Order: sequence, then structure tokens, then C-alpha cells
Amino acid sequence: MDEGMFVPPSEVIGESSHDAAPVELERTSRYAICAMRFDLRWQSENARHTDSQVSQKLNLWRDIFPPELEAGVLDQPVGHMAAHHYPAGGLIESYRQRDSLTIKSNHFNRAFRKGSFIEPRMGRFYPKGVIAAVGGIFPEDATPFRVTQSGEGIGVDLNHPLAAREMNLSATILNIRQAGEEHGGVCHDIAELATIGGPGMQVRWDDQPTDFWSDDPFVRLSNEADAFFYQMPRMVDHIDRAASRQIERLYGRLIPRGGEVLDLMSSWNSHLPEDLKLSHLAGLGLNQEELDANPRLQERLVHDLNLKPVLPYEDSRFDAIVCTLSVEYLVKPIEIFTEALRVLKPGGRLILTFSNRWFQPKVIKIWQDLHEFERMGLVLEYFLLAGGFTNLETWSLRGLLRPLDDKYAKQMPFADPLYAVWGEKA
Repeated sequence: MDEGMFVPPSEVIGESSHDAAPVELERTSRYAICAMRFDLRWQSENARHTDSQVSQKLNLWRDIFPPELEAGVLDQPVGHMAAHHYPAGGLIESYRQRDSLTIKSNHFNRAFRKGSFIEPRMGRFYPKGVIAAVGGIFPEDATPFRVTQSGEGIGVDLNHPLAAREMNLSATILNIRQAGEEHGGVCHDIAELATIGGPGMQVRWDDQPTDFWSDDPFVRLSNEADAFFYQMPRMVDHIDRAASRQIERLYGRLIPRGGEVLDLMSSWNSHLPEDLKLSHLAGLGLNQEELDANPRLQERLVHDLNLKPVLPYEDSRFDAIVCTLSVEYLVKPIEIFTEALRVLKPGGRLILTFSNRWFQPKVIKIWQDLHEFERMGLVLEYFLLAGGFTNLETWSLRGLLRPLDDKYAKQMPFADPLYAVWGEKA
């Protein structure tokens, strides 16, 4: 991910701050409070990955920075970026073979979640608490582990999903302010902050396809026709403004200016930056009123992709296709990705963005069952199974502040997390 994904300071503090107005400083010091964005970049067998985490209050005296990064951000101004490459085991604990083991089938607690039944599936992640009769693991442990083999003996990998990966970690200074008098507080370990909570879970294990296909993955709570569910327009924002602006910036970076673009599963807002000039923007959605309310669209079509999984456009027409906050509703995704490949020009991009919100009656079952980072893996699997795509990438962003005037700001100070997956027609 290049500098085009810079998170402006105003979205970390200032107009979005939940604190009193701070005293701004010109350069970092061991006695200042900083906001920083950490970008963890790494490569898997099939894709490139960037996992971004914004931290609002860092203290260079108290918090634990990798020495190389600490030297790179000390006595530096806002906007400065320091980066370091780490070999496998250089940032987090190295892969340990003893943490890859086989347990008996009856030591996997399938009744771990009340009201549901969990069957171990190849490549999927589960909380460690489902494992019984293994020393050092307790039912309360929610740390994810991966199933590497299923059957009478179940293979489990307890290592961090990035333990065997080379990584590049960068820190960008977003804001510097005077530290006030502090009592107590939390000491952050930056290596842990950048790698915990999901990075690494979005890729296959040992380049073997993940089993996302068992257990009726595409069933939904509501079986009524999508046209009936969406017949009432919903002119609402599905994510907060801070997250929405980041989607706009991503699209602005990935979509060529002057291109012809398809907004797939479109609505009243295409989440495109105002200054992105296109030759044509077509929208395909399920509600005519929502499409008519979208001023950016020059072509509008109501079409149910779950009923008829075809894109009614000619071959090689579009320079890019965007699908915003909607991939979780597709019940025939491979067919749709194959159609997207057909209508894209060579080199054209299919870009999908999503968060952790959805319409409960219409989201597919597998989406709800997965960890948030695993959902990127599911979308990557759609790309791989459709075939014909190259230059696959994923991106995640967590830790932005929610705007103060957002109705959820008091209950949830942080903005909605963002996830994106994209690829190009080969």
C-alpha cells in the first residue's frame, strides 16, 4: 500500500477528537503524546497484504517500540514515516513446530457455542477454548488457532498466523501534542499492536484451499425474494463518515481517471471521491428510488444478482468494478466474479470493500460464522476460484475515531473497521 492511503490528522484528532483541544507540537519527543498509523505489509502465496492500525495515544517514553522504529520516529515532524523490514521471527515469535499438533476428534468441543454446532473445517480459525485436554489451554481462551487437518485426528496450528512470514512495518506520525499529567495508563507493545487481532488470518494455510463450502454457507435467515426485501428504499449510511472517507480514498487511488466504472449492488451513494472524473458510471442495484437518488450515476439498472447471476453488459467494457458493503449478500459469488471478469477490460480492477455491519435477514451464513479477517480470505477465495485475476491485494484499517456528531459516538468512539480485497483481470 503506497502513500495514497495516508490517514489525515483531522481524522485522528481535531474535528474527530473525543478529547479537549490539545496543544500541538512540531516534533516528537519522549515526553509527547503521538497519534500514529502502523502499516504492516506482507506477502502470501497468492496476494499482497497491508494491515493498518491507527493508535491515538502513544508515549515514546512509556510504550515499547521496536528499536529500529523508535529511532526512526524520535524527533520527527507530523507526516514523517519510518519503516523496517523484519525476517520471519524478527517482529513476533518465530514459528514453533511443537505448536503444530494433532488432537483427538473428541477433544474438539463442537458444542462450544450455545445453540450452535461447530464442525472443524480445513484452514478455518476457531477460539482455542474449543480444545479440550491439552495442557495450558482453557475454555475461556478466545485466541484464534487454525485447523490444518480434519478427521479422526484434527490438526491444529497454535502459532500466530504470521509467525513464518517476512514483514515490513512502518509508522507514520499523524499528530503530536503536549502530554498532560498522567497517572497509570496502558503500556503498548507496538509489535503486538500491529499484529494482533487478525492479520494473517486472511490467507490459506500452506497454500491449500480453505474449506468455506461445508455447512450450507450461503443459506440466509430470510428466504423471501431479494426484490421484496429491498422494495423499500433505505437512504441511510451503512458506515460512519470517517470510514466512508477512507473508502473514497481507496477508490480514488485504484480507479483510473477518465475510466468507465460499474458500481455493483449500487445504492444512493457510490462512495467515490468528488474529484474523481469518470467517462461513465453505471449502477446496478435492487431499488430504483435509491439508484435515482444517486447523482453520480449516468446509467441505472435494477437487477437481482442472486436470482440471475449475470451482468447484462458487453464484454470488456469497464475499467473498474466496485462493490461497496454488499459482497456478504451474494449467494452465487463465483458466478458473479466470473461475470465481472468478462465485463472488465484487461487490467481492469474488481474492488470489494466491507465492514462488520450488514442486514441480518440477508447476509449469508458463512459471513457471520467467520472472524472479520477471515472474511477477506473468503473473498480472496472467490477471486481464486473464478480464475483469471492477478495482482490480488487485501487491506484492513482499524483505529480511526468516529466523528463526534455520529449518533453512536458515545457508545463506540472508534470508527467502523474497513476491509478491502481487489484484483485485476489478467
